[in-house]
Amino acid sequence: MKLLNWSYTKRYNIKARYDYCPFSSVIFRPINEYYFVYIINWSEKDPIVTREHLALMELLINRELGTEEHYLSRKSTIPADP
Repeated sequence: MKLLNWSYTKRYNIKARYDYCPFSSVIFRPINEYYFVYIINWSEKDPIVTREHLALMELLINRELGTEEHYLSRKSTIPADP
């Protein structure tokens, strides 16, 4: 999976798109010092997004924003391989 683009939205949220689901937008919210998936505006044109996909999306956006270290050191983890 690849991060296609991202931008800031209201209240420091981030809106991103991925090649796995290009018609759906993923909204991230900050928590502590990293970002997590808040909601997906899912399109029926895209495949189903699993929990593993969500973890990979979080890893990729945090890597892009330079918060990967904080993301990986959080208490709750879901395995994700880039």
